[in-house]
Amino acid sequence: MRNLLPFISSHPGGRSALTCRFRCGDACFQETPNNSDNEYAGDIIAGAVSRRSMMRAAAVVTVATAAGAAALTGPSAPQAEAAALAGHGHGHKPWPPHKPGRSGARGLRFSPVAPNRDDKVTIPDGYAQNVVIRWGEPILRGAPAFDPESQTAKAQAGQFGYNNDFLSLLPLRGERGRQVMVANHEYTDEILMFRGYDPANPTREQVEIAWAAHGLSVVVVQEEYRTGRLSPVNRHPLNRRLTATSEFRMTGPAAGSALLRTSADRTGRKVLGTLNNCAGGTTPWGTTLHGEENFNQYFANGSTDMHKRYGIRTSGSGRKWERFDDRFDLAKEPNEANRFGWVVELDPYDPDSTPRKRTALGRFKHEAAEPRLTSDGRPVVYMGDDEKFDYLYKFVSSKRMKKGNSRAAREHNLTLLDEGTLYVAKLTGDSPVTEIDGTGKLPADGEFDGSGVWIPLATGTTSHVPGMTADEVYVYTRLAGDKVGATKMDRPEDVEPSPRTGRVYVALTNNSDRGKEGKPGADEANPRNGNKHGQVLELAENWDDPAGDGFAWRLFLVAGDPDDPSTYYAGFPKENVSPISCPDNVAFDAHGNLWISTDGNKLGSHDGLFGVATHGDRRGELKQFLTVPAGAETCGPVIQDRRVLVAVQHPGEVDGASVENPASVWPDGPGKIVRPSVVAVWRRDGRDIGV
Repeated sequence: MRNLLPFISSHPGGRSALTCRFRCGDACFQETPNNSDNEYAGDIIAGAVSRRSMMRAAAVVTVATAAGAAALTGPSAPQAEAAALAGHGHGHKPWPPHKPGRSGARGLRFSPVAPNRDDKVTIPDGYAQNVVIRWGEPILRGAPAFDPESQTAKAQAGQFGYNNDFLSLLPLRGERGRQVMVANHEYTDEILMFRGYDPANPTREQVEIAWAAHGLSVVVVQEEYRTGRLSPVNRHPLNRRLTATSEFRMTGPAAGSALLRTSADRTGRKVLGTLNNCAGGTTPWGTTLHGEENFNQYFANGSTDMHKRYGIRTSGSGRKWERFDDRFDLAKEPNEANRFGWVVELDPYDPDSTPRKRTALGRFKHEAAEPRLTSDGRPVVYMGDDEKFDYLYKFVSSKRMKKGNSRAAREHNLTLLDEGTLYVAKLTGDSPVTEIDGTGKLPADGEFDGSGVWIPLATGTTSHVPGMTADEVYVYTRLAGDKVGATKMDRPEDVEPSPRTGRVYVALTNNSDRGKEGKPGADEANPRNGNKHGQVLELAENWDDPAGDGFAWRLFLVAGDPDDPSTYYAGFPKENVSPISCPDNVAFDAHGNLWISTDGNKLGSHDGLFGVATHGDRRGELKQFLTVPAGAETCGPVIQDRRVLVAVQHPGEVDGASVENPASVWPDGPGKIVRPSVVAVWRRDGRDIGV
């Protein structure tokens, strides 16, 4: 049995302090926003068996049937740390030989990458890669070439933004070998962007550059014939930048609400900017969805209980934006924060369109939003609220999608996410509470599993939550979840339905607070106290109806070192899997395999991308496809037949690092500024990935 791998950070989830500061405003070190006393799953497990019903039985059959049938001369501090991360530091214990080989489930037949600390993107033997686009590359007409020593806000507004996260590749009719790439730009790390940056006294120019580096990029990319290489088509008519000062529209049932009105927008329908866009989704009607996540960190001087519930500080913000725009000072504009925390819908084929913030999908720290259609064509969107002890949601539209690309069909489909019902999930385990002891030990029935219900929160202008209006439900969705007793989860992040089986997979990244004094303890869906590594939950809707109000669930993966007895890989032999920690973004390939990117690997290795079989006799077989450079996180991803696309976010974000004192030399080598970038990977022989 091998030893557990060494930790590389004292921060929750393995992140550096620098990442915690700029990405989420040190959320893990603030008071947990959810201090509600609503019933949580650990309180209700004991009575679960006696409350089983025919619906529960049907849900279990649904799961079982789906599973069976589908299937870095005196190094500086950050340089020294980077060297240690690269495996060259003294005292590092090497990982044992990696066991899984080229055989495996179809789509996963590659030699897995071993855990490592190399300052590069490491990929399997027989594969090649290229950097598709870097932060600062010009994509709009008139935008200058990137110059890190003389950045301007005007230049950045025409260049690819910072810290790329969610990616989508869409077809481009009539232009052979070209696709439309859409990217989120989650947050900025000014210490790694500006030489001599003073966090206590940012300049207006630095702040305005940061505003322009947030948001979204639309850029057409060209495929190289015979390889999977992609390159940006600069100045293409569809290329677009949306920033923290671009115009967005509020739509849906809460648009125009008094809760969304400010002195600059007395209509409650026009918003400047989108912030902290994390993961997202691609719709069947050809638009992209973008989740506004840790928006709270941009605002100062919160004063209400609702500000507190959303993690907004009562003092100045870390970024000091309120010094340059009053809208970030809630003492002056108390409703401005209410205009963030939504799902944004973008039409990448219409560069003149105004993106829309969809109020019907609720307001919380949206990690992602991925649609699935019902049998009669209505979209259902699954969503996670990325906070310790927060909730899992879904939205069911009341309208059917119209097929085709006519103007009428596109206009109709752009209204689909404005009308419907918003739900929150409550999960019940099916094992006695005495069998869930917080260690991750499997209960007597051999699985962490159970049933669940979708609790309606609001439909249109009708609230289903006692004591709350519909507007309050949409704007203060977390409070609505508290009131109805939703299950407190371990940071629900990306949520993706399988296009092959309809089963829904929920990445629960970690929760170091579970089981602490005064906090909820382990329950069957979140079975480990002090959960460092996270888990992936698999959900099957009753009768395979995504519009239904009940479901069955089980834990598909309980992450961590395979030699740790608390881990579980869907029953697959653990000696034949790659170690994984902190699942974050997820995606599917054409074979039904789930691909998982990680954020904050707590096992010592750099973060990476993994593929895992979800069906057949290799269900649970998990293999690492790539790792990212020092300090980086793996985002995206997009899995095509012949290409894998990932966003390499915050490379070099290591404690003590700066422009003058870099912790990474990726992607352009020594002497160059570290730059978040998008990377494409393909097979050298031109064949499909993993076959």
